[in-house]
Amino acid sequence: MDLRRTRLEQTRKHLSVPCGSPPGSTRHTSPAQRRNYYRNQNAAEIDLAGFTSPQLWSLLREAISLGVSLVHSKAGLGNVSLLDDANICLDVHGAEDDNLRLTPRIQAGGHIVTHSDWGLVGTPAHGVFTLDDANAITLAPLLTPVTHQLRQLIDSGKSVDIPAEHRDAFTSRFVFKLGNLAPVTSSDGTYNPPTVSGPRLQLVATYEDNHRIDIESAWKYTVDADELIISTADTSTDESEVRNHVAEDAIAKSLGAAGAKATRGNADRSRFHAVHTRPPPQLDANAAVDLTVVGTPADYRSADDAVVIGLSTSAPDGDSGSDWFDLDVTVDVAGQSVPFTTLFSALSKGETHILLPDGAFFRLDAPDLLGLHRLITEARSLLDRPTGKLAISKFQAGLWDELTTLGGVEHQAAAWKKQIAGLLDSSGIDPVEVPDTLTATLRPYQVDGFRWLNFLRQHSLGGILADDMGLGKTLQTLAMLCAARQSNPAAPPFLIVAPTSVVSNWKSEVAKFAPTLHAAVITDTLRRRRTDLATLVDGADIVVTSYALFRLDNEAYSAVLWSGLVLDEAQFAKNHKSKVHQCARAVDAPFKLAITGTPMENNLMELWSLLAITAPGLFPSPTTFTDIYRNPIEKEGDTERLAQLRRRVKPLMVRRTKEQVAADLPPKQEQILEIELHPSHRAIYETHLQRERQKILGLLDDVDKNRFTILQSLTLLRQLSLDVSLVDEENGPVPSAKVDALVEQLDDVIAGGHRALIFSQFTGFLGSVRARLDAESIPYSYLDGSTRNRGEVLEEFKSGAMPVFLISLKAGGFGLNLTEADYCFILDPWWNPAAEAQAVDRTHRIGQTRNVMVYRLIAKDTIEEKVMALKAKKSALFSNVMDAEGTLGTGLDAEDLRALFE
Repeated sequence: MDLRRTRLEQTRKHLSVPCGSPPGSTRHTSPAQRRNYYRNQNAAEIDLAGFTSPQLWSLLREAISLGVSLVHSKAGLGNVSLLDDANICLDVHGAEDDNLRLTPRIQAGGHIVTHSDWGLVGTPAHGVFTLDDANAITLAPLLTPVTHQLRQLIDSGKSVDIPAEHRDAFTSRFVFKLGNLAPVTSSDGTYNPPTVSGPRLQLVATYEDNHRIDIESAWKYTVDADELIISTADTSTDESEVRNHVAEDAIAKSLGAAGAKATRGNADRSRFHAVHTRPPPQLDANAAVDLTVVGTPADYRSADDAVVIGLSTSAPDGDSGSDWFDLDVTVDVAGQSVPFTTLFSALSKGETHILLPDGAFFRLDAPDLLGLHRLITEARSLLDRPTGKLAISKFQAGLWDELTTLGGVEHQAAAWKKQIAGLLDSSGIDPVEVPDTLTATLRPYQVDGFRWLNFLRQHSLGGILADDMGLGKTLQTLAMLCAARQSNPAAPPFLIVAPTSVVSNWKSEVAKFAPTLHAAVITDTLRRRRTDLATLVDGADIVVTSYALFRLDNEAYSAVLWSGLVLDEAQFAKNHKSKVHQCARAVDAPFKLAITGTPMENNLMELWSLLAITAPGLFPSPTTFTDIYRNPIEKEGDTERLAQLRRRVKPLMVRRTKEQVAADLPPKQEQILEIELHPSHRAIYETHLQRERQKILGLLDDVDKNRFTILQSLTLLRQLSLDVSLVDEENGPVPSAKVDALVEQLDDVIAGGHRALIFSQFTGFLGSVRARLDAESIPYSYLDGSTRNRGEVLEEFKSGAMPVFLISLKAGGFGLNLTEADYCFILDPWWNPAAEAQAVDRTHRIGQTRNVMVYRLIAKDTIEEKVMALKAKKSALFSNVMDAEGTLGTGLDAEDLRALFE
């Protein structure tokens, strides 16, 4: 055997065929020439051992057809002949003592080559060669591939002996496996191979709980007349790969088109189970499979029309005084309860169906379920612990209202039910009578406002009274305070915080409209008064203080228990990072009210700041509010998110405009007067404009860092638009066209018996106006932040002694009732529209009986024109959130500032 193998290896090693040599001749070539046989068309030899392509055989046939003789390159070996095809077979032939022997052989030309000198060509094998006793070589292509196991047997050069006593077992159990490797035959007729049919796949499908199908698989062979069952795991490596592919394909066909998710355990066992996207399939027998079913599959059916959502609230651990309530959501489908965690998890993963234990399944992309997912996601995002137990704040009435449109309410905590009814529908608010201790007759809309405020107070809620300026917000609040005192005279006092200039107004309004209420007005720090707060508030129904004193003595105010906190002109607390805002949140009061006609002036965070004080459970986190509302609305113009914000805020904010509720209020006419600068004034303005523009445009890449410098330049240009002397006195006196135009207007106003308010943000410019009025002998009153005898000045104008009232916008933009005037002049615009609106509404408010004329004096071709355009943009943001639809605005950013300077 060793000698034969050596001879074969030498033959295989030198199996190169010189082309074109006459028979019997020998042609010698160098190793270098032989290495080039693939590239050099003139090469005389083909190395078959290294030729991996089956195309070799067509090339050899073509060479022979052209008359080319094939010879072996080694001297002493004969000519080479080529057969059409060959196969490998397993020859079972006789051996000694009635034993059998199995030997791999070549079957070529219709007969078995029984001599032992042969081998394979190529890797993988695509041909064979034989070497007979006369050293003649025969080549042939293989018709069928050779498996890895068969090649190992061939390359070993060995035969397999079959003892006589194992002959029957060999026939019944192993011949069918050998047939998978190569045909089994007998060259000497000593063995008759059995007739083998199969394999046929046998499946036992067991329907288990949780929609699982356990599949056991095996192969059935028929050997002559006997059946043989073989586990799919009981196969050789190569065969198992083939068999497993066959099995999986057959199982897939049995499962049908529905499909399922499968996990393979042992090689002969698979488990198919349902996933959320669809029910598991039904098994069906087919021509390739013998199927046995154990158990009964579920009754799979659609239940899309049987989905019922239920909602309920309950006080956490029985704490009815909590601001938060446990929120429970149930989903019932065809009489079966679906755990909410299962539903929410499936929705979050984007799955399309849920399958229930009895086989009912329902779609998850139904509008109600998608809406439920959106609202629950929103509710979770508002929690301090989004992964904790689901809860809803008593301030989130809008969220609850949307939830109830998706499902029925199964249970509500008593406190929750009372609170939510009034927030969502005014019909849920008790129609209490206006207290008789209020010495004023309220208009119908003011009665509604009083009842809403009283409802908030009774249920320890809070909100924003954002009526338009001049509609009597103070009067509505006083009515609520009178009702509170009537219901519980012994309750702690209410704390009212207002701008310094408005504190005295509260004192006079209380005395006028609620004389039974004792108001303690604090006008100095506790340190200067050398007393404690408890002593000052003892016996008081109302305590009024300023924002400045509130901030300075905050520890004292926070230490006192109050019945409620009222923030007048609440825009003073609009910055959630400010000390005033933090102090207001720290006050211990069950009811907090923000009074302001401008709950939002610049951006949505100002609105959040007021809601964080009055309704802290509505949007607990400023970061979450920014992500969910501010950025999508202000930066992306998301109208859907804007509408959602309105719905959330609406139950906790009441805003009525004059157009809505005060039909008897006389009309207000507004007009812009364009003022041409004097030529010398224009030249100076343009010089400064070029200088500031070059400086500022280079600073806009980092607005926050350079904000002070930018605002300095902005202020300088605004002042130059008014009067050169405010900025540049070196150029001598330069006429102010705006002052000239104002005086011309005042001549007509006074001559007609009218009275006028004149507003400016710059006290320096008001000084220029005063000087000119003095020169023209026009009498006037004057008010700015430094005015000490504020009450006397107001009375001077209100009495009619002075026809003109000069007021700085900061000192007189709020807290004043000046309906005696019917003309209003705005001398300098600013981008914040609320500031001007507040100024105008000092006169255009309830109590005014005459038409109000408003004039805005704008210096043409100056920064004032660009400020007016920016103001319109800011006004849009406010009206979009509070009122009607429209184009969204943004905060004051680099682009806004660039537009002002370019």
